[in-house]
Amino acid sequence: MEVINALGRRKAAVARVFVKEGQGKITINKRDLEKYFPSSILQYIVKQPLNTLGVAEKYDIQVNLNGGGYKGQAEALRLAIARALVKINPEDKVQLKAEGFMTRDAREVERKKPGQPKARKHFQFSKR
Repeated sequence: MEVINALGRRKAAVARVFVKEGQGKITINKRDLEKYFPSSILQYIVKQPLNTLGVAEKYDIQVNLNGGGYKGQAEALRLAIARALVKINPEDKVQLKAEGFMTRDAREVERKKPGQPKARKHFQFSKR
């Protein structure tokens, strides 16, 4: 099997994934998954598509991950892994889509406007 690549984004985080057959090793920015995401919740989020299809021990995953915070990075990685698995086996798309792993969360931070303290907040209005 050749190397399959996919891209996942969430907020400001971008995950580039390279999947090949192996024994289930996930390497993020040349570090192990457990070292990069010490939180077991984030590790669970990353592995969700693999566990749903029952292929957690079948593929080695190499990841380039940058931007955003740790939660956004974990969810971007989940999307990238799901997209890569669909490239490998298109029949899996129905199952992954039902779980919500194929959906790109498009919410982004709204920009700050000039003359205001934040994006939507306004300074207090004074009539006199």
